[in-house]
Amino acid sequence: MHSSCAAALLAPWARWAGAALAAGAGVSSGAARAAAPGRQAPGAAGGEIVLGTSAAFTGPSRGLGNELYRGAMAYFREVNDSGGVNGRRIALKLYDDGYQPDPCVQNTLKLMLEDQVFLLFGYVGTPTVTRVLPMLKKFQEERIYMFFPFTGAQPQREPPYGDFAFNLRASYRQETAGLVENFLATGRRRIAVFYQADAYGRSGWAGVRATLENHGETIAGEATYQRGSRFTGTMRAQVEILQRAAPDAVICVGAYAACAAFARDAIDLGLRVPIANLSFVGSENLVNLLSEGRDDPETYTRWLVNSQVVPSYEDESVPAVREYRELLARHDPQIPERFLDDPYNPLPQSFVSLEGFVNAKLMCEIFRRFDEEPTRAGLEEAVFSIRDFDLGIGEQVSFGPDRRQGLQRVYYTVVEDGRFVPLTDWNALPA
Repeated sequence: MHSSCAAALLAPWARWAGAALAAGAGVSSGAARAAAPGRQAPGAAGGEIVLGTSAAFTGPSRGLGNELYRGAMAYFREVNDSGGVNGRRIALKLYDDGYQPDPCVQNTLKLMLEDQVFLLFGYVGTPTVTRVLPMLKKFQEERIYMFFPFTGAQPQREPPYGDFAFNLRASYRQETAGLVENFLATGRRRIAVFYQADAYGRSGWAGVRATLENHGETIAGEATYQRGSRFTGTMRAQVEILQRAAPDAVICVGAYAACAAFARDAIDLGLRVPIANLSFVGSENLVNLLSEGRDDPETYTRWLVNSQVVPSYEDESVPAVREYRELLARHDPQIPERFLDDPYNPLPQSFVSLEGFVNAKLMCEIFRRFDEEPTRAGLEEAVFSIRDFDLGIGEQVSFGPDRRQGLQRVYYTVVEDGRFVPLTDWNALPA
């Protein structure tokens, strides 16, 4: 964040902190305030633990924020209906940022200053999260942590901001490395990249480049697009750039509207090679855009190869998947009315809502680890007590001072009959 911009955005917090100090609130030592006898931690009073969320609930990427929220709420509502966590209900304070950094910063200031939430939870996207991280570092004495953002980027996984966030999902480096390694293993050495022109896109691009360099290869070609691009727009220019590179495969680092437009135009213009997408893309929304109103959707979807960070939501041999499907159907969380000016039809199931579900499940387990009153000062200790915990997804979760990402596994999927299924044979991809 540019220093002058950061100062302007953070000034309200500074004014609030000064006023609180004058009133004797002791804001200069957030940890001491949280631990003070007889004081309840901010966001954990009145029988509730309040989590703060800024995410894309409107705009061309609204499917991501809405589905992540729905999955989390399916679990939280079940917990609340059963009496909460140690008698405390879980509540979410939601704001829409449209997947844009500036509104996300303003929303986060409001969550911390006015709403005084216990922690930040379920944020969506690299360009938004990377703008919030400096705020958490600036006011680290308040010990406001970010939990389980829907992004695999590096800034919240490494210095100087890694100490202020906890991640559950695998990283973009792991996703891109797996895609590149598998493409190379099947003889597809000319790999191009189509990516969003921001921190998210560059994170994925860097992951592709690094893995290729490890094998003595370079990116065959690259093309970018602007965040917020819609499916109704054209990606012909980007396709033509990559066509000249004659790639064997293209890895896309973007959101579903733009990536669907790219895949559509690529097939129409004759660039018929495997088109891979990272988990962030929103796989079901991607397929729906490519299939809607078409007599021949397989013409477009047969080329897709998507990496995922949770198992298939159709694999009911996985305990957490059975639980997810049952609770999502039982509670059927609806999108808050204030976000419906930009209509969105919820999905029956999705990789994104399954991720939101397991995020919520682990969040509640962390709250259960508090012996007494939940405090921000005790959050790290509660998280670090998670060792070899079984979430029910076939991979145990562990955290520690040097391990702030709980899961490592990446899954790969292709489209069959309009839905994503596990990819079992990379050699069988269309060529």
